[in-house]
Amino acid sequence: MMELRERTRAFFNNRWLVFVASMWVQSCSGIGYLFASISPVIKSTMGYNQRQIAILGVAKDLGDAIGFIAGSLCEVLPIWVILCIGVVQNFVGYGLVWLIVTNRLPSLPLWVLCISIFVGTNGETYFNTGALVSCVQNFPKSRGPIVGILKGFAGLSGAILTQIYAIINTPDQASLIFMVAVGPSIVIIALMFIVRPVGGHRQVHPSDNSSFVFTYTVCLFLAAYLLGVLLLEDLVNLDQTIITLFAVLLIILVLLPIIIPVLLVFFSEPRPHTEESLLPEPEKQESNNSEQNVNEIILSEVEDENTSEVDLLPASERQKRIVHLQAKLFQAAADGAVRVKRRKGPRRGEDFTLMQALVKADFWLIFISLVLASGSGLTVIDNLGQMSQSLGFNNTHIFVSMISIWNFLGRVGGGYFSEIIVRNYAYPRPVAMAAVQVIMAFGLFFYAMGWPGSIYVVSVLIGLGYGAHWAIVPAAASELFGLKSFGALYNFLTLASPAGSLIFSGVIASGIYDYEAEKQASLKQQISGAVFTMPFWEEESLTCDGYICYSLTCGIMSGLCIVGVVLSLIVVYRTKSVYAQLYGKSRI
Repeated sequence: MMELRERTRAFFNNRWLVFVASMWVQSCSGIGYLFASISPVIKSTMGYNQRQIAILGVAKDLGDAIGFIAGSLCEVLPIWVILCIGVVQNFVGYGLVWLIVTNRLPSLPLWVLCISIFVGTNGETYFNTGALVSCVQNFPKSRGPIVGILKGFAGLSGAILTQIYAIINTPDQASLIFMVAVGPSIVIIALMFIVRPVGGHRQVHPSDNSSFVFTYTVCLFLAAYLLGVLLLEDLVNLDQTIITLFAVLLIILVLLPIIIPVLLVFFSEPRPHTEESLLPEPEKQESNNSEQNVNEIILSEVEDENTSEVDLLPASERQKRIVHLQAKLFQAAADGAVRVKRRKGPRRGEDFTLMQALVKADFWLIFISLVLASGSGLTVIDNLGQMSQSLGFNNTHIFVSMISIWNFLGRVGGGYFSEIIVRNYAYPRPVAMAAVQVIMAFGLFFYAMGWPGSIYVVSVLIGLGYGAHWAIVPAAASELFGLKSFGALYNFLTLASPAGSLIFSGVIASGIYDYEAEKQASLKQQISGAVFTMPFWEEESLTCDGYICYSLTCGIMSGLCIVGVVLSLIVVYRTKSVYAQLYGKSRI
């Protein structure tokens, strides 16, 4: 009985249980991805036009991107409080939308719905932040896979929630809004005391690699399963029983990773903890506090003259060189030959606050590169329906679902391959960012040239590239600027996508589309000889057909992605020594 009690306690403090629970949190935290499904209900019920729905979409994007408060609170509050705040925002925001749409409240102005959707969607920033901060601290040497898998499930959550909603089979479409308000809240309340840092860096296990392989396998099966189900539902009129069976199988796939912590705790021999931390333990830091302070002071004397030759040495040789240098400096300081001074703030690879990171060139290089690439990707995602319509495709949701699934695979794959780069070669993780930006540039150029099958190519490559960014960039930020303020750093970086989309989609893409639509409408009128009854600037009169509608936009964004590649490679060049120190390799 005592052993069972100890194993149960160990189970609830196991870092793999926290990781699996975080995957479940992320599986229902992509609330913003369901806006395309609930907006038609809001539009028809409230009598809104397309412009008003677009305003609601902007409110949704802002709510999804602004997470400063969530990131800052992670440094001072327990994770369960962070998740609880997100639950309240999600329930109140979308609950109010449901009450308004179903006429349980009197009709309210548009700005009230904008605030409600902003508040409801902003709740997911608390879910994302709580899950990512907990797991990155628990797996400090597996940041790429952890971030990739978690962000992947967030990107796939829209498809997961849609399939689960299919079980309800209700003619009342507003019930989807009710599920968005209640469903994620129930799941996260049930898990909010599990998702937390548990000192996971001390829980290294020989089976960790196989556990990651099993998790990746589940992710691939999940993506393939969802893609197959979506295509089958589109091509065949399925019975409700079959749809329910598909949803049940989906839930089983999502729950399957719980096998990992169960096997580790209840079906394996207990073993002593080992260290897996890139940083010293707090206890060690306290016991050696005075010695570390002295070392910091002495070593800071030669920081300005530190060359890359020392950084490129093997770890053992570098340590010997540092010890020898310390001995000389201690003696020189004692004799008064060296002026001792303290450093002004942390160096790359140490813990930064957000304000300290904002004055670093590397942080802004990463951010601007992310604006160019992820902003281009989000522009394609937001306009994919119109892009496919302009090419004569009627079932536009196929491409929307396709890009969502490849987005998921990009996030999972980006974390996996970028981890190989840093783990096996100690090469800077941003090189993977540059590689996926090349892929995105090629996909956009392919569409700009109007080559056959370009809508399929752009759906796959942009989905992969855009998703990979959100596995690579957060992991790289945590390595270069530390884990202490990771929540604030991550939430600042998330502003890059809407910032880029605001310019690329709101100005460039829409302006070129309207220009080409006006040209086509004018040409049609000249051919038919009819008289205009509606001015060009009326939104309903502007429709564009053919590759010309978005080819120039994609060409421009392809060039911007190449600029992003250059910026990413500059970061690679500037951070080689940092990654050599972090991962102890010399092959760079």
